[in-house]
Amino acid sequence: MYSESDLAGAVEAGAISQDAAAALRNHVAASRSTPTVDEESFRLLTGFNDIFVGIAAILILVAVGWIGFYIGAQIMDLDANEGPRQVGVAAAFGGFAVSITSWLLAEYFTRQRRMALPSILLLLGFAGGIFAGFGAIWGANAPWLSEQFGLTTELQHRQLAGAIGIVTGIVTAGATWLHWRRFMVPITVAVGALALVAVAVGAITAFVPASQDSLNLMLLIAGLLVFGFAMRWDMSDRERRTRRSDVAFWLHLAAAPLIAHPVFHMLGVFDGDIAAPMAGVVLALYIVFAAVALAVDRRALLVSSLVYVLWAMYALFEQSGAVELAAALTALVIGSALLTLSAFWQPMRRSVIGLLGNALESRLPPTQQVAIA
Repeated sequence: MYSESDLAGAVEAGAISQDAAAALRNHVAASRSTPTVDEESFRLLTGFNDIFVGIAAILILVAVGWIGFYIGAQIMDLDANEGPRQVGVAAAFGGFAVSITSWLLAEYFTRQRRMALPSILLLLGFAGGIFAGFGAIWGANAPWLSEQFGLTTELQHRQLAGAIGIVTGIVTAGATWLHWRRFMVPITVAVGALALVAVAVGAITAFVPASQDSLNLMLLIAGLLVFGFAMRWDMSDRERRTRRSDVAFWLHLAAAPLIAHPVFHMLGVFDGDIAAPMAGVVLALYIVFAAVALAVDRRALLVSSLVYVLWAMYALFEQSGAVELAAALTALVIGSALLTLSAFWQPMRRSVIGLLGNALESRLPPTQQVAIA
Protein backbone atom coordinates (compact mmCIF):
# COMPACT_ATOMS: atom_id res chain seq x y z
CA MET A 1 0.00 0.00 0.00
CA TYR A 2 1.30 3.45 -0.89
CA SER A 3 0.44 6.49 1.18
CA GLU A 4 0.07 10.09 0.08
CA SER A 5 3.55 10.85 1.40
CA ASP A 6 4.95 8.06 -0.81
CA LEU A 7 3.20 9.56 -3.81
CA ALA A 8 4.53 13.02 -3.01
CA GLY A 9 8.00 11.55 -2.58
CA ALA A 10 7.78 9.88 -5.97
CA VAL A 11 6.90 13.22 -7.55
CA GLU A 12 9.81 14.94 -5.81
CA ALA A 13 12.20 12.21 -6.96
CA GLY A 14 10.97 12.52 -10.55
CA ALA A 15 9.66 8.95 -10.68
CA ILE A 16 6.24 10.19 -11.84
CA SER A 17 4.97 13.56 -12.95
CA GLN A 18 2.80 15.90 -10.90
CA ASP A 19 0.03 15.48 -13.49
CA ALA A 20 0.16 11.69 -13.18
CA ALA A 21 -0.01 11.89 -9.38
CA ALA A 22 -2.96 14.28 -9.57
CA ALA A 23 -4.74 12.01 -12.04
CA LEU A 24 -4.22 9.03 -9.73
CA ARG A 25 -5.58 10.94 -6.72
CA ASN A 26 -8.62 12.07 -8.68
CA HIS A 27 -9.25 8.55 -9.98
CA VAL A 28 -9.09 7.03 -6.49
CA ALA A 29 -11.37 9.73 -5.09
CA ALA A 30 -13.90 9.18 -7.89
CA SER A 31 -13.84 5.40 -7.55
CA ARG A 32 -14.40 5.59 -3.79
CA SER A 33 -16.83 8.50 -3.93
CA THR A 34 -14.86 10.36 -1.30
CA PRO A 35 -11.94 12.80 -1.18
CA THR A 36 -8.54 11.29 -0.54
CA VAL A 37 -8.23 13.17 2.76
CA ASP A 38 -11.27 11.34 4.16
CA GLU A 39 -9.47 8.00 3.89
CA GLU A 40 -7.15 9.11 6.74
CA SER A 41 -4.37 7.06 5.21
CA PHE A 42 -1.23 6.11 7.10
CA ARG A 43 1.37 3.46 6.54
CA LEU A 44 1.50 0.54 8.94
CA LEU A 45 2.35 -2.22 6.48
CA THR A 46 4.10 -1.98 3.13
CA GLY A 47 3.71 -5.73 2.69
CA PHE A 48 3.84 -9.01 4.58
CA ASN A 49 7.60 -8.62 4.74
CA ASP A 50 6.96 -5.89 7.31
CA ILE A 51 5.47 -8.48 9.66
CA PHE A 52 8.33 -10.88 8.94
CA VAL A 53 10.99 -8.26 9.66
CA GLY A 54 9.03 -6.93 12.64
CA ILE A 55 8.97 -10.36 14.32
CA ALA A 56 12.68 -10.80 13.66
CA ALA A 57 13.43 -7.34 15.07
CA ILE A 58 11.47 -8.06 18.26
CA LEU A 59 13.35 -11.32 18.76
CA ILE A 60 16.68 -9.59 18.26
CA LEU A 61 15.86 -6.72 20.63
CA VAL A 62 14.66 -9.10 23.35
CA ALA A 63 17.80 -11.18 22.96
CA VAL A 64 20.10 -8.14 22.97
CA GLY A 65 18.41 -6.77 26.08
CA TRP A 66 18.80 -10.09 27.84
CA ILE A 67 22.46 -10.41 26.82
CA GLY A 68 23.12 -6.81 27.82
CA PHE A 69 21.67 -7.42 31.28
CA TYR A 70 23.75 -10.61 31.60
CA ILE A 71 26.95 -8.79 30.66
CA GLY A 72 26.13 -5.98 33.06
CA ALA A 73 25.45 -8.52 35.81
CA GLN A 74 28.81 -10.16 35.20
CA ILE A 75 30.61 -6.82 35.29
CA MET A 76 28.88 -5.82 38.52
CA ASP A 77 29.40 -9.32 39.96
CA LEU A 78 25.76 -9.67 41.06
CA ASP A 79 26.30 -13.17 42.43
CA ALA A 80 28.64 -11.80 45.07
CA ASN A 81 26.82 -8.57 45.90
CA GLU A 82 23.21 -8.21 44.79
CA GLY A 83 22.60 -4.58 45.73
CA PRO A 84 20.06 -2.25 44.06
CA ARG A 85 22.80 -0.17 42.44
CA GLN A 86 24.36 -3.25 40.85
CA VAL A 87 20.99 -4.48 39.56
CA GLY A 88 20.21 -1.03 38.20
CA VAL A 89 23.50 -0.79 36.32
CA ALA A 90 22.96 -4.26 34.87
CA ALA A 91 19.45 -3.26 33.76
CA ALA A 92 20.91 -0.11 32.20
CA PHE A 93 23.28 -2.26 30.15
CA GLY A 94 20.27 -4.11 28.75
CA GLY A 95 18.30 -0.92 28.02
CA PHE A 96 21.17 0.83 26.27
CA ALA A 97 21.96 -2.32 24.28
CA VAL A 98 18.37 -2.34 23.01
CA SER A 99 18.47 1.36 22.08
CA ILE A 100 21.81 1.07 20.25
CA THR A 101 20.68 -2.02 18.36
CA SER A 102 17.38 -0.35 17.43
CA TRP A 103 19.25 2.64 16.00
CA LEU A 104 21.63 0.45 13.99
CA LEU A 105 18.79 -1.64 12.56
CA ALA A 106 16.89 1.54 11.71
CA GLU A 107 19.82 2.71 9.59
CA TYR A 108 18.89 -0.02 7.12
CA PHE A 109 15.22 -0.92 7.60
CA THR A 110 14.05 2.67 8.19
CA ARG A 111 16.50 4.96 6.44
CA GLN A 112 17.10 2.79 3.38
CA ARG A 113 14.17 0.38 3.08
CA ARG A 114 11.51 2.72 4.58
CA MET A 115 9.61 -0.24 6.02
CA ALA A 116 6.63 0.97 8.03
CA LEU A 117 6.00 -1.53 10.84
CA PRO A 118 9.68 -2.31 11.56
CA SER A 119 10.37 1.44 11.69
CA ILE A 120 7.69 1.88 14.36
CA LEU A 121 8.94 -1.07 16.39
CA LEU A 122 12.55 0.08 16.17
CA LEU A 123 11.59 3.57 17.28
CA LEU A 124 9.72 2.18 20.29
CA GLY A 125 12.69 -0.06 21.05
CA PHE A 126 15.06 2.90 20.88
CA ALA A 127 12.93 5.21 23.04
CA GLY A 128 12.06 2.41 25.48
CA GLY A 129 15.71 1.41 25.79
CA ILE A 130 16.76 4.98 26.53
CA PHE A 131 14.00 5.38 29.12
CA ALA A 132 14.79 2.03 30.76
CA GLY A 133 18.53 2.62 30.74
CA PHE A 134 18.55 6.08 32.29
CA GLY A 135 15.64 5.24 34.57
CA ALA A 136 17.48 2.17 35.88
CA ILE A 137 20.65 4.17 36.58
CA TRP A 138 18.87 6.99 38.40
CA GLY A 139 16.53 4.62 40.22
CA ALA A 140 19.38 2.41 41.37
CA ASN A 141 21.20 5.43 42.79
CA ALA A 142 18.13 6.86 44.51
CA PRO A 143 19.11 5.52 47.98
CA TRP A 144 22.62 6.93 47.59
CA LEU A 145 21.24 10.28 46.41
CA SER A 146 18.85 10.36 49.36
CA GLU A 147 21.77 9.82 51.72
CA GLN A 148 23.90 12.48 50.04
CA PHE A 149 21.15 15.11 50.19
CA GLY A 150 19.96 14.07 53.65
CA LEU A 151 16.44 13.18 52.55
CA THR A 152 14.45 11.55 55.32
CA THR A 153 10.74 12.21 54.89
CA GLU A 154 8.36 10.40 52.54
CA LEU A 155 7.63 13.68 50.73
CA GLN A 156 11.33 14.25 50.06
CA HIS A 157 11.74 10.74 48.69
CA ARG A 158 8.71 11.29 46.48
CA GLN A 159 10.17 14.52 45.18
CA LEU A 160 13.45 12.77 44.44
CA ALA A 161 11.54 10.14 42.47
CA GLY A 162 9.78 12.95 40.61
CA ALA A 163 13.09 14.61 39.80
CA ILE A 164 14.43 11.30 38.51
CA GLY A 165 11.35 10.93 36.34
CA ILE A 166 11.75 14.46 34.99
CA VAL A 167 15.37 13.92 34.02
CA THR A 168 14.63 10.53 32.46
CA GLY A 169 11.64 11.88 30.53
CA ILE A 170 13.55 14.88 29.21
CA VAL A 171 16.44 12.67 28.10
CA THR A 172 13.99 10.31 26.39
CA ALA A 173 12.23 13.21 24.64
CA GLY A 174 15.60 14.57 23.50
CA ALA A 175 16.61 11.14 22.18
CA THR A 176 13.38 10.83 20.21
CA TRP A 177 14.05 14.27 18.71
CA LEU A 178 17.45 13.05 17.50
CA HIS A 179 15.77 9.94 16.10
CA TRP A 180 13.27 12.16 14.29
CA ARG A 181 16.01 14.30 12.78
CA ARG A 182 17.75 11.19 11.50
CA PHE A 183 14.91 8.91 10.37
CA MET A 184 11.73 11.04 10.16
CA VAL A 185 9.43 8.23 11.36
CA PRO A 186 5.99 9.89 11.74
CA ILE A 187 5.15 8.31 15.10
CA THR A 188 8.32 9.78 16.64
CA VAL A 189 6.74 13.18 17.32
CA ALA A 190 3.84 11.55 19.18
CA VAL A 191 6.23 9.47 21.30
CA GLY A 192 8.19 12.61 22.19
CA ALA A 193 4.99 14.47 23.04
CA LEU A 194 3.85 11.66 25.36
CA ALA A 195 7.26 11.68 27.04
CA LEU A 196 6.89 15.40 27.76
CA VAL A 197 3.36 14.85 29.07
CA ALA A 198 4.66 12.18 31.42
CA VAL A 199 7.41 14.55 32.59
CA ALA A 200 4.98 17.40 33.25
CA VAL A 201 2.37 15.29 35.05
CA GLY A 202 5.02 13.43 37.05
CA ALA A 203 6.69 16.66 38.11
CA ILE A 204 3.46 18.27 39.25
CA THR A 205 2.27 15.24 41.23
CA ALA A 206 5.70 14.77 42.82
CA PHE A 207 6.25 18.36 43.95
CA VAL A 208 2.59 19.22 44.62
CA PRO A 209 1.16 16.11 46.36
CA ALA A 210 -2.34 17.63 46.57
CA SER A 211 -2.44 17.71 42.77
CA GLN A 212 -2.91 13.93 42.66
CA ASP A 213 -6.60 14.55 43.26
CA SER A 214 -6.67 16.50 40.00
CA LEU A 215 -4.83 13.92 37.88
CA ASN A 216 -7.69 13.53 35.40
CA LEU A 217 -7.88 17.29 34.93
CA MET A 218 -4.13 17.46 34.24
CA LEU A 219 -4.37 14.64 31.72
CA LEU A 220 -7.29 16.38 30.01
CA ILE A 221 -5.32 19.62 29.71
CA ALA A 222 -2.35 17.68 28.36
CA GLY A 223 -4.62 15.94 25.85
CA LEU A 224 -6.00 19.26 24.64
CA LEU A 225 -2.46 20.61 24.20
CA VAL A 226 -1.42 17.54 22.21
CA PHE A 227 -4.62 17.86 20.15
CA GLY A 228 -3.75 21.48 19.39
CA PHE A 229 -0.25 20.41 18.38
CA ALA A 230 -1.75 17.75 16.11
CA MET A 231 -4.00 20.35 14.49
CA ARG A 232 -0.97 22.53 13.80
CA TRP A 233 0.57 19.69 11.80
CA ASP A 234 -2.77 18.94 10.14
CA MET A 235 -3.42 22.54 9.08
CA SER A 236 0.02 22.72 7.48
CA ASP A 237 -1.04 19.93 5.08
CA ARG A 238 -4.77 20.31 4.51
CA GLU A 239 -4.82 17.94 1.55
CA ARG A 240 -2.82 15.30 3.44
CA ARG A 241 -0.21 14.61 0.80
CA THR A 242 3.00 14.75 2.84
CA ARG A 243 4.62 13.18 5.88
CA ARG A 244 3.16 15.97 8.03
CA SER A 245 -0.25 14.34 7.74
CA ASP A 246 1.17 11.04 9.02
CA VAL A 247 2.72 12.88 11.98
CA ALA A 248 -0.65 14.50 12.72
CA PHE A 249 -2.36 11.10 12.61
CA TRP A 250 -0.18 9.70 15.40
CA LEU A 251 -0.51 12.89 17.44
CA HIS A 252 -4.30 12.65 17.21
CA LEU A 253 -4.05 9.01 18.26
CA ALA A 254 -2.01 10.07 21.31
CA ALA A 255 -4.30 12.99 22.19
CA ALA A 256 -7.61 11.12 21.92
CA PRO A 257 -7.28 8.88 25.02
CA LEU A 258 -5.81 11.78 27.01
CA ILE A 259 -9.02 13.70 26.26
CA ALA A 260 -11.67 10.98 26.34
CA HIS A 261 -10.66 8.91 29.35
CA PRO A 262 -10.25 11.76 31.88
CA VAL A 263 -13.58 13.30 30.82
CA PHE A 264 -15.55 10.09 31.32
CA HIS A 265 -13.69 9.20 34.52
CA MET A 266 -14.49 12.62 35.97
CA LEU A 267 -18.13 11.91 35.13
CA GLY A 268 -17.85 8.70 37.17
CA VAL A 269 -18.96 6.38 34.39
CA PHE A 270 -17.33 3.31 35.94
CA ASP A 271 -17.88 4.21 39.60
CA GLY A 272 -20.94 2.01 39.81
CA ASP A 273 -24.26 1.33 38.07
CA ILE A 274 -24.75 4.12 35.58
CA ALA A 275 -28.13 5.86 35.81
CA ALA A 276 -30.22 6.81 32.79
CA PRO A 277 -29.43 10.57 33.04
CA MET A 278 -25.70 9.86 33.17
CA ALA A 279 -26.01 7.48 30.23
CA GLY A 280 -27.71 10.28 28.32
CA VAL A 281 -24.82 12.62 29.17
CA VAL A 282 -22.31 10.05 27.88
CA LEU A 283 -24.23 9.63 24.62
CA ALA A 284 -24.50 13.40 24.20
CA LEU A 285 -20.78 13.78 24.82
CA TYR A 286 -20.07 11.10 22.23
CA ILE A 287 -22.12 13.09 19.72
CA VAL A 288 -19.97 16.13 20.52
CA PHE A 289 -16.85 14.03 19.94
CA ALA A 290 -18.35 12.85 16.65
CA ALA A 291 -18.87 16.45 15.57
CA VAL A 292 -15.25 17.30 16.42
CA ALA A 293 -14.08 14.18 14.56
CA LEU A 294 -16.11 15.19 11.50
CA ALA A 295 -14.77 18.74 11.58
CA VAL A 296 -11.09 17.77 11.79
CA ASP A 297 -11.60 14.61 9.71
CA ARG A 298 -9.97 12.35 12.29
CA ARG A 299 -11.62 9.33 13.91
CA ALA A 300 -9.32 8.79 16.90
CA LEU A 301 -11.66 10.49 19.40
CA LEU A 302 -14.51 8.21 18.37
CA VAL A 303 -12.42 5.09 18.87
CA SER A 304 -10.99 6.18 22.24
CA SER A 305 -14.41 6.96 23.73
CA LEU A 306 -16.17 3.95 22.22
CA VAL A 307 -15.92 1.77 25.33
CA TYR A 308 -17.75 4.41 27.39
CA VAL A 309 -20.63 4.82 25.00
CA LEU A 310 -20.94 1.03 24.80
CA TRP A 311 -21.17 0.86 28.58
CA ALA A 312 -23.75 3.65 28.69
CA MET A 313 -25.91 2.07 26.00
CA TYR A 314 -25.66 -1.30 27.73
CA ALA A 315 -26.86 0.27 30.98
CA LEU A 316 -29.85 1.85 29.21
CA PHE A 317 -30.93 -1.43 27.65
CA GLU A 318 -30.45 -3.27 30.94
CA GLN A 319 -32.53 -0.73 32.86
CA SER A 320 -35.26 -0.92 30.23
CA GLY A 321 -35.71 -4.63 30.99
CA ALA A 322 -33.80 -6.23 28.11
CA VAL A 323 -31.28 -7.84 30.44
CA GLU A 324 -30.53 -10.95 28.39
CA LEU A 325 -30.19 -9.07 25.10
CA ALA A 326 -28.58 -5.91 26.46
CA ALA A 327 -25.11 -6.74 25.14
CA ALA A 328 -26.40 -7.87 21.74
CA LEU A 329 -28.67 -4.84 21.31
CA THR A 330 -25.85 -2.51 22.36
CA ALA A 331 -23.49 -4.01 19.78
CA LEU A 332 -26.20 -3.83 17.11
CA VAL A 333 -27.12 -0.18 17.76
CA ILE A 334 -23.57 1.16 18.14
CA GLY A 335 -22.25 -0.93 15.24
CA SER A 336 -25.05 0.29 12.98
CA ALA A 337 -24.46 3.89 14.07
CA LEU A 338 -20.75 3.68 13.31
CA LEU A 339 -21.33 2.08 9.92
CA THR A 340 -23.89 4.76 9.09
CA LEU A 341 -21.43 7.44 10.16
CA SER A 342 -18.78 5.90 7.94
CA ALA A 343 -21.11 5.58 4.94
CA PHE A 344 -22.37 9.17 5.22
CA TRP A 345 -19.16 10.68 6.55
CA GLN A 346 -18.79 13.11 3.67
CA PRO A 347 -22.30 14.69 3.70
CA MET A 348 -22.27 14.83 7.51
CA ARG A 349 -18.87 16.47 7.41
CA ARG A 350 -20.07 19.08 4.92
CA SER A 351 -22.93 19.91 7.27
CA VAL A 352 -20.62 20.31 10.27
CA ILE A 353 -18.09 22.36 8.33
CA GLY A 354 -20.89 24.58 7.05
CA LEU A 355 -21.71 25.56 10.63
CA LEU A 356 -18.15 26.65 11.39
CA GLY A 357 -17.85 29.55 8.98
CA ASN A 358 -15.38 30.32 6.22
CA ALA A 359 -12.51 31.21 8.57
CA LEU A 360 -12.29 27.72 10.04
CA GLU A 361 -13.32 25.96 6.83
CA SER A 362 -10.28 27.38 5.03
CA ARG A 363 -7.97 25.81 7.64
CA LEU A 364 -9.54 22.34 7.84
CA PRO A 365 -9.22 19.49 5.34
CA PRO A 366 -11.32 20.12 2.20
CA THR A 367 -14.70 18.44 1.87
CA GLN A 368 -14.23 17.99 -1.88
CA GLN A 369 -11.37 16.31 -3.69
CA VAL A 370 -8.94 18.98 -4.85
CA ALA A 371 -8.30 18.32 -8.52
CA ILE A 372 -5.05 19.49 -10.09
CA ALA A 373 -5.13 20.08 -13.81
